[in-house]
Amino acid sequence: MVKSLILIGYMGCGKSVIGKRIAARKSLPFIDLDEYIESKEKTTISKIFEKEGELYFRKKERLHLESLLSKKIQAVISLGGGTPYFFDNIDYIIQKEDFLILYLKTSPKVLAARLFEEKKHRPMVAHLDTVEAMEKFIAKHLFERTPFYLKAEHQLITDNQSIETLVSQIEKLLA
Repeated sequence: MVKSLILIGYMGCGKSVIGKRIAARKSLPFIDLDEYIESKEKTTISKIFEKEGELYFRKKERLHLESLLSKKIQAVISLGGGTPYFFDNIDYIIQKEDFLILYLKTSPKVLAARLFEEKKHRPMVAHLDTVEAMEKFIAKHLFERTPFYLKAEHQLITDNQSIETLVSQIEKLLA
């Protein structure tokens, strides 16, 4: 594998699960950008949002994204669902030569079903009371974010696919 792999997509699309599996199979580090930010900032993203607001967080996110991508490491990197959408982050990422960018495309219906089960751990959707409300919320976000996600080199539809099938398809891209 020559390039590092960057996974993008909406929260709940499988970036972490799939990324960790690929990283283990390729004996590479797995880096979750949100966890990376939390370790560098020595606080949680939820607390950054609470104390400083989203704009402050997005500025920090960009700073840490640049820091991470400037390192000459081979890794599997999972970005936050909103990362490609803010500033010119997606254009910054795609101009990097040593990275293969993959969009894990998942339908609002599938995302809502996944996220509703774990909504108390997802501050952005914790306030939504029904799966239908969550699906509508996600559909709106995807409408806004999809043009940015579609700038990825590759796209993989995750609906009705096993993790094993998706991992195999990604391994073929990396070969």
